[in-house]
Amino acid sequence: MTSDERNQKLVLYGSAYDMLKNALKRYPREMWEYRPTPQDFTIHEIFVHITDSEASSFVRARHFIAQPNSTVSAYDEFGWASKLDYHAQSVRDAVKLFRWLRGNTYKLIRNLPDEVWTHTIHHPENGTMKMEDWLDVYTRHVPEHIAQMERVYQAWLADEDEIPF
Repeated sequence: MTSDERNQKLVLYGSAYDMLKNALKRYPREMWEYRPTPQDFTIHEIFVHITDSEASSFVRARHFIAQPNSTVSAYDEFGWASKLDYHAQSVRDAVKLFRWLRGNTYKLIRNLPDEVWTHTIHHPENGTMKMEDWLDVYTRHVPEHIAQMERVYQAWLADEDEIPF
């Protein structure tokens, strides 16, 4: 990845909170619990998942910088959603925490020396990853989940249209 490409990704990475805040406004609260299929997350669960993932990202970034070549842990996102009862957690609190986690990490990484971006860690599911890989994953994470929210919303709208009156 060139430094120009990295800088573009850093701009997107740093704008994720605004994307998430705009998504909060887009989707009506009355449909946040809607689950299109048993395998899908609800919008409520997606918001909380994004923050749990960001907490992992926060720690992983520090491993790349301060403990290269270390091993990080993976987690079962569906297991967490169920066992941590995401629906009992506050979306407002999750989004506030996301803002802090992402903002703090953004401040840490935005001016790192080029050589740090080549540091590696070992992920049990993804193998060896460079810090550049981490940036790519977490730059895409929020937009991908906003697209997932849009699919849930469209399914909800379609179900609403099918209700006989």
